[in-house]
Order: sequence, then C-alpha cells, then structure tokens
Amino acid sequence: MNRDPMPVVVLISGNGSNLQALIDGQLGGSLPIDIRAVISNRADAYGLERARRAGIGAEVLEYRGYETREAYDAALLARVRAHEPGLVVLAGFMRILSPAFVGALEGRLINIHPSLLPEFRGLHTHERALEAGVTEHGCSVHFVIPELDAGPVIVQARVPVYPDDTAETLAKRVQAQEHRIYPLAVRWIAEGRARMRDRELVFDGQPRATPPAITAEDALAAL
Repeated sequence: MNRDPMPVVVLISGNGSNLQALIDGQLGGSLPIDIRAVISNRADAYGLERARRAGIGAEVLEYRGYETREAYDAALLARVRAHEPGLVVLAGFMRILSPAFVGALEGRLINIHPSLLPEFRGLHTHERALEAGVTEHGCSVHFVIPELDAGPVIVQARVPVYPDDTAETLAKRVQAQEHRIYPLAVRWIAEGRARMRDRELVFDGQPRATPPAITAEDALAAL
C-alpha cells in the first residue's frame, strides 16, 4: 500500500550528521518522508546549512529571552506543531525536554542514543563504556518518554570494542552506525511498521520486548 510521505520535523543543536543521513534518504527516495522544517536552539548549528542546501526550512529558536525551560518548550512546541508533523526527530538536540513537551508528542518523538540502552543512559557514554570494560558498544533509536533515555527501543546497532580504543575512535565507529539505523527506524515508522503502544514497541503489529539488533550490512540492505 502506497502512503503519502510522512511529515517530519527535525530538532538539532550542532553539526547535523544524522540530519544529513535523513536528508540523503529523503532525496534518494529510500525514506518516504517530507522534512518540513529543521529547528535549532543554536544559530551557529551547521545542520541549519545542511537544511538550507536541501531546500528545507531552517529555523532558530534560542533559549535567550525565556525565563524557564517550560516557557521555552511551550514556544518550541508551537513551532513544531505549526508544521503538523507525524514524527519529530531529535538529531543531536542538546536540551533536556520538559515532561509537557514530551507528553504532547509522545509516540511521535524519537531520539538516537550512543549506547546499547538500557546501558549507559545520559552523557559520556563512550568513556563510560571503556571504563566498564565492555566488549560491545553501539547505539539505539528509541521513542522518547519523560524519563531520560528510557523509552522503548526501536532498533540497535552493535560494534566491537577493541583493546586499543579511545573514546574518540569508539565514538567514530558508533556514529557510522547511527547514520545507518536512524534512517531505518524513521522508515519503519513512516511505513507503519514500528510504533509505540502503552510505552512498548509494536513492530509489524506485534509487541516486541527485544528490539532488532542489526549489523551495518543488515541496515544497508534494509534501506
């Protein structure tokens, strides 16, 4: 069954490499989405230039002028809703969102986190993975709920951790996987294959407690 492209808004704060993966998928025809706007909380975010080059509306809403996080998030939510998105994608948006913002978009808000959730929620995941001595690390795409990095995971990609890894080399390997699985998760949602119900992942119509964990080759083949 053919579907109209899903309207998407992407929130960023910086370079926007995951945004670029989504833009490439949209322009290349592998993602049935229509990125209607890219919104940044920083005017110097390079991701805004990526959006402009692709002919996508680029907007800035800085925190300056808002007395509280809740006031800023209310303004951000109004900006997002103006584009009537079916999905809101956090692509390096470096702000903790208020429960009111998340609640208004729950089930339509996703994020990518650089760890194999539920391991290493929060910041500095690569350093913590090395300190813990794990042999596998990776990244997870998940639905966002008010609890930080705790929403149901849609898909994960795993990478080996080598004895001579640094946080930088590990981060580079993980980010390469992010650029593969984020478009894949967005595609699954746009096609109606993945959704959240009662804060659980439903995939192909069935509740799924364990998300798919795929290799780079699997992700490329699926796109």
